[in-house]
Amino acid sequence: FFSSQLYGYCYQDSNDIPDTLTTITELGSPLEMIQLLQTSWEDRFRICLSLVRLLHYLAHSPLGSVTLLDFRPRQFVIVDGELKVTDLDDASVEESSCTSNSDCFMEFPARNFTLPCSVEGRCQNMNEKRNLYNAYRFFFTYLLPHSAPSSLRPLLDKIVNATGNHNKRDHAKCLNLSPSVNSEFTQKCVKSANTKYRRVPEAFIPDENYRCWPSYHHKGCLLSVFDVNEAIEICDSYSQCKAFVLTNQTTWTGRQLVFFKMASNHIMPDPDKITYVKVTD
Repeated sequence: FFSSQLYGYCYQDSNDIPDTLTTITELGSPLEMIQLLQTSWEDRFRICLSLVRLLHYLAHSPLGSVTLLDFRPRQFVIVDGELKVTDLDDASVEESSCTSNSDCFMEFPARNFTLPCSVEGRCQNMNEKRNLYNAYRFFFTYLLPHSAPSSLRPLLDKIVNATGNHNKRDHAKCLNLSPSVNSEFTQKCVKSANTKYRRVPEAFIPDENYRCWPSYHHKGCLLSVFDVNEAIEICDSYSQCKAFVLTNQTTWTGRQLVFFKMASNHIMPDPDKITYVKVTD
């Protein structure tokens, strides 16, 4: 679930290249941080959610606590919106040995940590702490706060800061945010609309597109909404928006996808869609 699925492997021992192992794994999209920052916050939250699950699994795997010595984005791929490890060459289950706390010194570019040395002569939770901080500096600090819903920002800031301080307790809050993204928190940030719209059932506007950010469609403005009131609020916030179309498609959290349009001159029948046209005086 957390790593690319292994479909097959081939072991070859030749005179030229001894002990060669070739693997065939699940194909995913390379993780490009700049491209991720251009996607919707909802999609980036899903990636962070899968990363939290990965961190928990690595800390409690059947082999013990596993650390990824190379935790950079190039070690991961995106498969169906989920983050998966694609390179396990640098995985290790060995906890560092020590004789005192000073032997458990962890150095990172931005800050350093010293962990306690156990009576067994091992640095306590070093594998888990290394994964946690690398997740913070390579992923959470970029993907979670950027363009997040205003109602979620205080909690997200707390989660990001806790991760940077090696405190994993607030990760449970990140896991519990999933249903909240589409219900309680979304409802709180939706204001009552003053503009009137005419409802046109079983109708679609094929053209009249304009671009917006972030959008699920590169040639138009396709966004996710909690309900019609949020769609109205979004349309009112764009000066070029004169209508919007509710589709029967939803995102992974259940939010409905809506096309926003700059005119309503050409409306076509479509049993799976509902169009709302702004009423002008």
